[in-house]
Amino acid sequence: MSTITKEAVIEALKEVYDPEIPFNVVDLGLIYGVEIEGKKVKIRMTLTAVGCPLSYFLVEMVKDVVKEKVPGIEEVEVDLVFDPPWTPDRMNPEVRKLLGL
Repeated sequence: MSTITKEAVIEALKEVYDPEIPFNVVDLGLIYGVEIEGKKVKIRMTLTAVGCPLSYFLVEMVKDVVKEKVPGIEEVEVDLVFDPPWTPDRMNPEVRKLLGL
């Protein structure tokens, strides 16, 4: 029996890249929280822009990658939130530097 951990979920999320910015959703600071309830994972995330036309695609990628990469997960729920609003300050400092921010 495997134990689902927040760390394993975060590692899996590092494989999901924003389609418009070539960095993963973790390093971009788009992940606001991860909760584990048995075999279900709830992820709170945001987008770099409220009206992002690729939001559905990104949410589905998050769900698919977490289910595929973390053994034991049966359900992934993604709560798309915009409060607090995303800013470049949420990015990994290395990513900010690479982007010249």
